[in-house]
Amino acid sequence: MALKITDENFEGLLNEGKPLVLDFWAEWCGPCRLVSPIIDELSEEYEGRVNIGKMNVDENDDVISQFGIRNIPTILFFKNGQLVDKIVGAMPKAKFVEKIEALL
Repeated sequence: MALKITDENFEGLLNEGKPLVLDFWAEWCGPCRLVSPIIDELSEEYEGRVNIGKMNVDENDDVISQFGIRNIPTILFFKNGQLVDKIVGAMPKAKFVEKIEALL
């Protein structure tokens, strides 16, 4: 299961040293429901090597504002605390794997 990432725990996860994959989603977002099971699978497959989690856009404002998130799903990829890549919209699992492998 993917981590639940919030405004409160985001900085801590970002500074933990592991790559971070952050999925911005909402209950009412159809494409988000397509991406959600992929994010959950990846969080299990990369457990211990990459922090992979989801942030509900309806419950968190600070991080969403910080990165100018306008469309969901948006998935951000961080390495060494820096934003290095992003995906906007639903994509096949292979695309996510490719981006995650580039972080390692």
